[in-house]
Amino acid sequence: MEESETLGLKRKNWAGNYTFKAKNLYEPSTIAEIQDLVKRLDQIKALGSKHCFNDIADSSKNQISTKQLNKVLGLDKDKKTLTVEAGARYGDFCKELHAPGFALHNLASLPHITVAGACATATHGSGVKNGNLATAVQAIELVMPNGELKNLDKSDPDFYAIVVGLGAFGIITKLTLEVQETFDVQQNVFLDLPLERLALYFDAIMSSGYSVSLFTDWRDKKISEVWVKQKVAGDPIQMDTDFYGATAATKNIHPFLAQSAECCSEQMGMPGPWYDRLPHFKMDFNPSAGEELQSEFFVPRKNAMEAILALEALNEQIYPHLFISEIRAIAADDFWMSPCYHQDSVAIHFTWKPHVNEVMELIPKIEGTLAAFNGKPHWGKLFTMNPKALQQQYEKYPDFLELTKKYDPERKFKNHFLSTNIY
Repeated sequence: MEESETLGLKRKNWAGNYTFKAKNLYEPSTIAEIQDLVKRLDQIKALGSKHCFNDIADSSKNQISTKQLNKVLGLDKDKKTLTVEAGARYGDFCKELHAPGFALHNLASLPHITVAGACATATHGSGVKNGNLATAVQAIELVMPNGELKNLDKSDPDFYAIVVGLGAFGIITKLTLEVQETFDVQQNVFLDLPLERLALYFDAIMSSGYSVSLFTDWRDKKISEVWVKQKVAGDPIQMDTDFYGATAATKNIHPFLAQSAECCSEQMGMPGPWYDRLPHFKMDFNPSAGEELQSEFFVPRKNAMEAILALEALNEQIYPHLFISEIRAIAADDFWMSPCYHQDSVAIHFTWKPHVNEVMELIPKIEGTLAAFNGKPHWGKLFTMNPKALQQQYEKYPDFLELTKKYDPERKFKNHFLSTNIY
């Protein structure tokens, strides 16, 4: 096991906007080593792929990295489940899952994130019928504060609190995921969708593919790109060059039009395996812009178009500091602290330029605008919402809080993020 004393050593998240404060970083290679660390240390947090933009994975004292716990432990073809270690990244095993004929139901735009971290923060892809990534979870293994292992599945009443658990209950070491028969996807991109057409046909547009993403910089009253990902069997699906007033792209493009599409998944209606089309970015390339900030807010799908139009009023304040916004649909789920708990939702995502002061002044304005639509922030991205207001958005919050006391009475997994937003 590797232990790194990090006093005086600056360690940052992947985008470079956050510097971890934990004094010690441990990189165990076995679950037994994690158990030993958890048993003897205090103030601990698990660290995954470092893709969060806030301090949710930080600690005042100790971080335990799951980087070396990245193995695929087994595919059960009869039960249609796949068990992986918590530090496995989606892009590392999806091709291996596809080879014997299986697939996950969905992927996020980046394949570089760990399974445990994605599920703990309710990270998602898109699709009106697709739940977030945590909805694939069938069972987990958790290291408790005393170092003991606990296994939970859907029959356990605590399951739906702990999977999207924000790191509050322990360190998840294994996850069993539901899989399905593999499938191919084709991706077509359309440019310059008028905002008025989106307002008229919002549900039809968001339902036009298995997964649909809208990209906008909030200028010119238009959606600059519509990415439609469709399941396909055999020959490609022929799509009209006109899509609700948008025109078909004639080459592969990046969500940020000015950047090269070399790092992006294949477009132009060319079918390919699910794992190579559902993410926007290829595993072998640096995703997105790299040096950036991100925030994201969820609103009920039924109110999504109203929320989008309300944000349009802030366009002149938003676009000077923005790379791009992405709008996606997510189906309702049963996880207590998921923004989509019992609610079909639409997520409005902002990829910001690294203008920290300006962005942190804008986020409260965006939150204020979305308050009328019960907007909730993504747990792993930047937000400033008042903790009491945030807690009131979650009907299961009181039960969640009580369960954290049961699992971690001495608050071994407490950190600044949980102290501020949950405790």
